[in-house]
Amino acid sequence: MAQLYRPIHFPSRPVFGRKIPSITTFVKNSPSIPIRDDVIHINTQSGSQQWDGLKHYGLTDYYNVFYNDTPAGSLSEGEMEIHDPTEIDHARVKLGMHNWSNHGICGRRVLLDFVHYYTADGKALPYDPWTTHPTSVAELKACAKKQGVTFRQADILLLRVGFTRKYCAVHNDAKAALRGGPEVDSAISEDVKRFLWNNHFAAIASDQPSLERWPAPQGMPQLYQTIIGLWGMPIGKCLLQFRRRRAPFAHRRPHPQPGEFFDLEALSEVCKETGRYTFFFTSWPLNIIGGAASPPNAASRVPSPVHTFTLYSIRLEPRLFDNGAIRSEGVNIKCCSNNIVIKS
Repeated sequence: MAQLYRPIHFPSRPVFGRKIPSITTFVKNSPSIPIRDDVIHINTQSGSQQWDGLKHYGLTDYYNVFYNDTPAGSLSEGEMEIHDPTEIDHARVKLGMHNWSNHGICGRRVLLDFVHYYTADGKALPYDPWTTHPTSVAELKACAKKQGVTFRQADILLLRVGFTRKYCAVHNDAKAALRGGPEVDSAISEDVKRFLWNNHFAAIASDQPSLERWPAPQGMPQLYQTIIGLWGMPIGKCLLQFRRRRAPFAHRRPHPQPGEFFDLEALSEVCKETGRYTFFFTSWPLNIIGGAASPPNAASRVPSPVHTFTLYSIRLEPRLFDNGAIRSEGVNIKCCSNNIVIKS
């Protein structure tokens, strides 16, 4: 399994002017006594990744309602202190993140890697991922076709457009300059909305701080209003980095591998090496009653590169087979995904 989110400390200067994360560890008694506590203050929208919930964004044009025609003034705001879980006014918290936390967001995730799609032949990325540029349905379909991806109902769609690749490469001053809100890409056209709807995606996420084209073109309906306010579909942003456990084989041949921690850049390399751009994904948002967003707390089963292992003197006990013991010398086992092929 692989961890799909970064520490909540990052980014140290969140975009759109949101609160800087504050994580404080303090001494309970004396520094010499091994007891510590933490106090954490974060904006659930300010992290390097999060799920935008149904309470995060509604229909702001003319209607001023959240999902399912819920009036903005009917939902809770301000600090919420709950003493008894049986005395919650569910009418005030009905669109909160706790609803998704009850069952999680799990399914088949599909990666569309636009960076590799455009640069695989040695060409430069035809856009600056920090500037506004639309993504068309033709590009989405062409990228999926090149990767051999066929969409299925309830897929979780992940887009890699290169925002975080540039973010990790620039100096801290350039990162801090994004505080006011960067220009970002978006698949905002009506055709793209139809593409998302007709493919019945369960959720959509990207490696950028906003799925919305920002600043939004004047007179253009915002994508968030459609996806969250009308469809009730989760939006994930900046799902940057994950950690993969080492294979549980003690005797294996050396194989070039990325480091223990790698982001979508390395995930792209693994997908390219294996030829697989789909994988199982699971996410359990924080159980925040009435919450508007949450860190993803996500993990995934990552497609693994092909490894060859050489095992010696394997003995299968006689009781397992009617024809007696089986002994094999120098068996080569080739592992790829869930399939194991044994060659003597």
